Amino acid sequence: FFRFSESEEEEEEEWEPKSKIAKRPRLPKKNEAKTKKVAAPRSAVARKKVKKVAIKEEMDVALPIAPAEDNRTQLLQPKEEDVGTKPKTLNQKPEVPKKMESNSFQGKNVKSLESDEKPSTSLLVVGNQVKQEKSEEGFAFDEPPFKKIKSSTCPEGKPVKNLGGNKVKEEFEMNWDIVQALSEITNVEPWVCANLIRLFQEENTIPFIARYRKELINNLEADALREVQQALEELRTVAKKTHTMIQKLKKEGKLSGCLLTALLNCRTLEELDHVTAPYKTGSKGTKAKRAKQLGLEPAALSLLQNPMELNLFSYIRPNTKGLSTIQEVEAGVQHILADIFAKDKDTLDFIRKLCQQRYICIQSALAKVSSKSGNEKDIDKFQLYHEFSCNIKNIQHHQILAINRGENLKILTVKVNIPDGVKNEFCWWCVNERWRPKQFLKPELMRILRNSVEDAYKRLIYPLLCREFRSKLTSDAEKESVMMFGRNLRQLLLTSPVRGRTLMGVDPGYRHGCKLAIISPTSQILHTDVVYLHSGQGFREAEKIKRLLLQYNCSTVVIGNGTACRETEAYFADLIMKKYFAPLDVVYCIVSEAGASIYSVSPEASKEMPDLDPNLRSAVSIARRVQDPLAELVKIEPKHIGVGMYQHDVSQTLLKATLDSVVEECVSFVGVDINICSEILLRHIAGLNANRAKNIIEWREKNGPFINREQLKEVKGLGPKSFQQCAGFIRFNQEYIKTFCSSKKTELGSHTLLTKAGAQGKKKSKPTPCALQQPNPLDQTCIHPESYNIAMRFLSFIGGNANDIGKSDMQQKVNAVIQKEGLEGTAKRLNTTVHTLQLIIDGLTQPEGFDIRTDFDKPDFKRSIVCFEDLSVGTVLTGKVENATPFGVFVDIGVGKAGLIPVRNITEAKLSKVKKRRSLGLGPGERVEVKVLNVDIPRLRITLDLIRVL
Repeated sequence: FFRFSESEEEEEEEWEPKSKIAKRPRLPKKNEAKTKKVAAPRSAVARKKVKKVAIKEEMDVALPIAPAEDNRTQLLQPKEEDVGTKPKTLNQKPEVPKKMESNSFQGKNVKSLESDEKPSTSLLVVGNQVKQEKSEEGFAFDEPPFKKIKSSTCPEGKPVKNLGGNKVKEEFEMNWDIVQALSEITNVEPWVCANLIRLFQEENTIPFIARYRKELINNLEADALREVQQALEELRTVAKKTHTMIQKLKKEGKLSGCLLTALLNCRTLEELDHVTAPYKTGSKGTKAKRAKQLGLEPAALSLLQNPMELNLFSYIRPNTKGLSTIQEVEAGVQHILADIFAKDKDTLDFIRKLCQQRYICIQSALAKVSSKSGNEKDIDKFQLYHEFSCNIKNIQHHQILAINRGENLKILTVKVNIPDGVKNEFCWWCVNERWRPKQFLKPELMRILRNSVEDAYKRLIYPLLCREFRSKLTSDAEKESVMMFGRNLRQLLLTSPVRGRTLMGVDPGYRHGCKLAIISPTSQILHTDVVYLHSGQGFREAEKIKRLLLQYNCSTVVIGNGTACRETEAYFADLIMKKYFAPLDVVYCIVSEAGASIYSVSPEASKEMPDLDPNLRSAVSIARRVQDPLAELVKIEPKHIGVGMYQHDVSQTLLKATLDSVVEECVSFVGVDINICSEILLRHIAGLNANRAKNIIEWREKNGPFINREQLKEVKGLGPKSFQQCAGFIRFNQEYIKTFCSSKKTELGSHTLLTKAGAQGKKKSKPTPCALQQPNPLDQTCIHPESYNIAMRFLSFIGGNANDIGKSDMQQKVNAVIQKEGLEGTAKRLNTTVHTLQLIIDGLTQPEGFDIRTDFDKPDFKRSIVCFEDLSVGTVLTGKVENATPFGVFVDIGVGKAGLIPVRNITEAKLSKVKKRRSLGLGPGERVEVKVLNVDIPRLRITLDLIRVL
């Protein structure tokens, strides 16, 4: 029984750290954590003791959060404790992974042993050990040991609120270890996976983990965290479905020992489907099932076991359908054998391994039906795939998605081609190795055996392999497509904002005219209008446009890229060339209007611009997309933004989850100013949702602006966990708050203060706290409140003042200290980790109003136009990337149709070294210089070569 021996070895290897864990004085403290409500002071004392054991820094971390009277704030502690303790070990690099692995795996191990019926003696000790721990920690309910051993790293590890998450561990035990499995799927080190499972279990958001828990996750990017999270959810789904299946089979009495093992070994839904396929209740059952009902099973088994005694003629029943002739009996036996072969794990492993070594290709061809009936245009789209064949190891993701789409439209037929050599070798192996009869077989029985093997391959195994290959290729391609969409969306959301300009947004149209909206540098709508440029009165309307531009001193025009975009662009370019708008130097840019019309009729838009016609709203949206792309694009459902590939064909739930997560990450990393931002932006901050955002806005309207981060805790529905997640991403503009505070103080006499307080009853009125609530200069930085203490110590260490944050003076002081002491040294001195220190330094030295988006690209402003017919091979143009796909990058070169740079033309040498690149890809918004390689006018296709990234 292989699982046993494996776990025994692991036990011996990792036993050492286990006993260390048990001896730590921190474990028994669990009891006190449990009885917190009763003995609050005692738990505080306990915590102090523990902290001395763990790390002194922990005390500093915990202080700014809140004193431990209130049971809710306790939830924050375990988290910090980790930050305190784990990084400590992290500095001694080599032993870390071991420590952490043992911490998490042993839990698994121990449990798998508990679940076993007859453990050998060496294992019994372990069992007792676990039981003993159980009583020691005095759990009120049966918590899985896995979780417990983990929480031994945080003594007051209160069991996480939503037990749904924890229960997974206990109910859905599998034969594989979730940490190991996760690590293998995602290629992330096991100790990082163990930490992530715990961080996700404690309901931490990806932006929070990526920014404030770097030392626990080995500095992974948000994208990688998302992959781990999705893989974890998939594994849990498999475990859950497996257990549902086990229960079902138990009820039906079909569960045997080996089936149970096979089920518990499944790691993917495909494997699970395969193992359970035979037990699914079909309408009339399989051929084998019908043969078994006729009582042919003993015959089939004896053919393999003791064929000497087998007499097939004795099974003939002339009046029974299916047994009336010897041929029918043989066919029945053959079906049963084929069924046995096709469900045998070794047989399947053998054929899968064989397939890995051989050349297997996927082929697509034009379907015979479609060539008669189909729509010519659609059929031409799939021209590349009319005669297509590719090795499944080398096929590209976009090719799979294209073939699938063609197949769904009934334009293509697709098949997986497994060479005959595989079949022949497989049949030989089955007859001579795996299913070799125990005694000599008569020729006629040998014939049945051979036929059964061929039948099993052709009817059962080959279709299964095809399904497996196709579903694996499709799911990989879907994941890649979704990831690509996420990367493109991130780049689009982080387009650099164009601040301080008055903009005119134009939503072009023919019959209904072009909608204009002029918005101020602070996004206020100054004027809206409609002009008819394309119905012969363009010249008269030019006067009106000039008057508006001069009246509002606006020199930037933003044109949406929808219908009539080219004509509108030509119109403006013409007037600009003639210097018609002088003295203004007018420039224009073209912006994607994807989703603008959907947004303009949404409830959000009517709430935001109630008295505007929906058509004019889209012009406002187009202008705002240039002014602050993030704030505007957040209002649109991400999948309508249209920067993906085959986004309608992929799993919509996965797509939605990924895109929402990307939006949350972008909004959080950019940060929002709590006193001026919109409710829609707030929703997307890590740790907040629609409800909490609404409460924050209501609080702000009722009590005036927030003075510091601590006040967020007064908002209804914002508990310690939400506060911990969102606090670091919410900013406070210090100037604004200082002027507000000083004006309040002068304006308010004591009399008004009293009446105000009286009127509001218990609710603190805002002016009173204004005297108490002090603005905290650290609130304008990316430093998390949990690190304020360290930040203040660092400030006094370098002799700086919190009011100089972001000034050059601060930069010099920081640089001087870091040059002298080094990052590591300073971090040791302050008793913190390098990552936390780096974050503090960034926060203190970034200039006021710093925006991470300034590294990204601005829109491309221009004054003249080129058209499709002007293009000739060899023309060099600049353009802006519109969409990136695995087969190449689409670039808007200002001719109304995007050109494609095929992926082979994008090489490392051409990409700029300056920008921090995660991958070879170019993303939306980047400006590039390109050369035209080919213009296909009938198909409106332009092929480009990348010269360089600007």
